[in-house]
Amino acid sequence: MRAYNVAVLGATGAVGQELMDILLERKFPIKSLKLLASARSAGKVMEVGGERLVVEEAAPESFAGVDLAFFMAGGAVSERFAQAARDHGAVVIDNSSAFRLDEDVPLVVPEVNGDDLEKHQGLIANPNCSTTIAVIALAPLHAAAGIKRVVVSTYQA
Repeated sequence: MRAYNVAVLGATGAVGQELMDILLERKFPIKSLKLLASARSAGKVMEVGGERLVVEEAAPESFAGVDLAFFMAGGAVSERFAQAARDHGAVVIDNSSAFRLDEDVPLVVPEVNGDDLEKHQGLIANPNCSTTIAVIALAPLHAAAGIKRVVVSTYQA
């Protein structure tokens, strides 16, 4: 199985840390892991899977040699670094709202429309957390019986 050079932008935040836990839990084939964050977090040492890694300040050149870049740092950061990561050959999986409405960027929930991954041009968006959870439940209901309308209210900090 191929192993990947992975970068996590926003590694010191709660979402970035949760992503790394999931990658380890699911035994995602990681060849190398690069932790990226703001200048404020640069130099921080984090333990990931029993390995101590130093957080680097994100810069356009941070993505050299990266295969997959998970962006977990917010829209402005994604907009700032997505093209640089793609220029270095990385596939960006963006968790922010920056590219969700871009017609050229597939908005993917793998359990629902994983085939759309084939359309990516180095950048993949995902919906926000409450939408992802909802569509995973709604997709099979829609396929079985058809759904005309859903009213959802979420309250998030």
